[in-house]
Amino acid sequence: MKALRNGITKILNGLAGISFLAMVLLTCWQVFTRYVLKNPSTWSEELVGYLFAWMSLLGASIVTCERGHMNIPIVVERFGAGAQKGLLCLGELIAFLFSAVILVFGGVQITTLAMGQMTSSLGVPIGIFYIVLPLCGVLNMVYTVLNMVDILRGSQEEKEAV
Repeated sequence: MKALRNGITKILNGLAGISFLAMVLLTCWQVFTRYVLKNPSTWSEELVGYLFAWMSLLGASIVTCERGHMNIPIVVERFGAGAQKGLLCLGELIAFLFSAVILVFGGVQITTLAMGQMTSSLGVPIGIFYIVLPLCGVLNMVYTVLNMVDILRGSQEEKEAV
C-alpha cells in the first residue's frame, strides 16, 4: 500500500508542479502581450484561472495523503490510545464521506451539466475543467482509506496541527 500511496503522490506532485509552472509562464505571457504588444491575451487569463483550480484541488489531495487537514489534537490527546485511533478514523471517515458526496457525486453532476457550456475564450466545454472535482474526490477517498488502515495498524503517527 505504501507503493500505491507513493506512486499516486508522485504523480500528483508532478501535475501540481506542471500546473504551477504553466500558470507562471501564462501570466508572463499575459504581461508581455498586455504591456509590450498592447494586445492582451484573453485565453491565457482564462486558462490560468482553471489551472489555479486544478492546482488547488490536486494540492488538497496531497494534503489528504499527508493527513495534514485541520484537526484539534488537544481534544484527541485527552483520550486513551484506542479512543484516539477511533477519533482519528472518524475524522478520516468524515473526509471520505465529504469526498464521496461533494466531490465525486456533486462533481460528476456539475461536470456533466457543464459539458454543454463552452468557455468564452478557449472554446472548449467547461466540463473538461470540472473533471478535477470527481478525480480528486476519488483520490481523497483512496487516501482516506489508506490513512485509516495506517491508523489502525499504528504505522502512521498523528500529524501535528500547523
